[in-house]
Amino acid sequence: MAAKSWLCRDDMDRQRLLDMDGRIGPVRRISIGVIAVALAACGPWLGWWTLIPLAVAAAGFQVAERFKERVERPEYLLFAAWVGSEVAIAGSVYLTHDVETPMLAWLAIPVVTLSARFSARGVALGVGVALALAFAVAFGSDSQAIVDNPVLLVAPLTLITSTAILSTALMHSDLHHRSETVIDPLTGMLNRKALATRVSELEQQSRVSGEPIGLVVGDLDHFKQVNDSCGHATGDAVLKEVAYEMRKELRAFDLAYRLGGEEFLVVLPGADSRQAQRLAERLREIIASVEFSGQQRLTMSFGVSASPRGQLFDYGRVFGEADMALFEAKRSGRDRVLLADEAAVPAGPVTA
Repeated sequence: MAAKSWLCRDDMDRQRLLDMDGRIGPVRRISIGVIAVALAACGPWLGWWTLIPLAVAAAGFQVAERFKERVERPEYLLFAAWVGSEVAIAGSVYLTHDVETPMLAWLAIPVVTLSARFSARGVALGVGVALALAFAVAFGSDSQAIVDNPVLLVAPLTLITSTAILSTALMHSDLHHRSETVIDPLTGMLNRKALATRVSELEQQSRVSGEPIGLVVGDLDHFKQVNDSCGHATGDAVLKEVAYEMRKELRAFDLAYRLGGEEFLVVLPGADSRQAQRLAERLREIIASVEFSGQQRLTMSFGVSASPRGQLFDYGRVFGEADMALFEAKRSGRDRVLLADEAAVPAGPVTA
């Protein structure tokens, strides 16, 4: 797990960041297209070169989308792309050399997306960047016009600030209600509903990148005995601690889900079956080494599979293979990791 950063407090923040950026991506491309059409339509009056900064910003977002799943701290890459979009708009306005153009207010457009992905710190920094660019463009283009008519600058500054305030309030309300449906309240992990959305995104991503996607399915061994002997309160506490220990081992862009009961799933973008197996082995060793709730010693079994490099990610097939491998790991003694291609055809029933 990547250490906390100035823009993200923990891995859950990063998961929300990546999830929301995936949702915003298609809408962002449409928005860039709308701005491009507007600039092209105004080309005879403003000049065609105003399209150049926008093209650079679009390229920046493409780079960020391609590499956000591979870097340790994707928040900095995505924030840099966001700043690039603001710089592009400011550059386009500056190239018109017309401080009276209403285009200066376009700096508020990217501000709408800030609170959807970043914490209060990121929103504050982003608003600061937008306001600074507005000042720079306004006074850099025609400082005397601003002195003579401050409304030319005050109006876009007000729009930028108000947009940030209102969008943040709306996003906080949305996050509150959405977290109740996609976050497991006991462990803080994502749940099956969140998984359904992520699977669709990963299938589309694999179509473009061709990178493998690994799945690790884990299940605590003999967990029912903990509930029976120590009570469900202790069992719940153990599940919280197990989830915490698992998340500590994950990369920033890996995602952990509680499928239900004592079963967990880890999704590993960019990982082949051997890489996923190594992570599962680390998780197995850590779970076996920890005393949960001060006295409980537990083991965990894992099944591992991954989509082949260069092929479309088929979640149903890959999960089925990993789940079968988990079944065989349970049947053959528990406290072990099995790859899908190592799992034999299961025979006979198996208990948790």
